[in-house]
Amino acid sequence: MNNTFIPSSDYTQKKWYLVDATDKTLGRLSTEVANLLQGKNKVNYYPSVDMGDYVIIINAEKIIVTGNKDTQKLYRRHSGRPGGMKSETFNALKTRIPERILEKSVKGMLPKGPLGRKMFTRLKVVQGNTHTHTAQKPEVINL
Repeated sequence: MNNTFIPSSDYTQKKWYLVDATDKTLGRLSTEVANLLQGKNKVNYYPSVDMGDYVIIINAEKIIVTGNKDTQKLYRRHSGRPGGMKSETFNALKTRIPERILEKSVKGMLPKGPLGRKMFTRLKVVQGNTHTHTAQKPEVINL
């Protein structure tokens, strides 16, 4: 009789990856990072088990988009009050909080629900070249 093996989340060791976002396209980088956070790069991937790794993205302010998205793409947020909608363009958000662009992009590609929220906590996005996770010895990967 064949038995199905479903790995548990503590079955594998979580690795740390370092990704440089310099001159990378937003969507293409986000899909690769979302796959790493979900653990789709592993042999024993199972959709309902948290098998993903930690990802650090540096140089978030150097991300690029194609076409006219830098002036036409809008990021919206709502306070919950009547008339509380605020929106700003890609360029405005990039100058104000460049980390938020990558965070929103990757979060939208993760599963919705408690498992996706847990995966999102393993994403670390920083502005500039330095990060505070050198003790974890992240593996540099080119995406």
